[in-house]
Amino acid sequence: MYPPEEFLKHAAECKQMAKLTRDPASKATWSQMAERWVQCADVAKVQSTAARLSTPARRNRRAASSLGHLE
Repeated sequence: MYPPEEFLKHAAECKQMAKLTRDPASKATWSQMAERWVQCADVAKVQSTAARLSTPARRNRRAASSLGHLE
């Protein structure tokens, strides 16, 4: 599973626990955990996008340098 999706799944579970909990302190804790999972998903999305964008560039540089001997 794609990490951001997994993190959002955990966030949804925490939000559900917050809804079901009657104790205000527990509700706050579950809500904070849900927010942290959402933040983790956001970071993972950014990192995944950055990795996807940088990978082809590395391949192109390698290809270009290997063709340099043909000049």
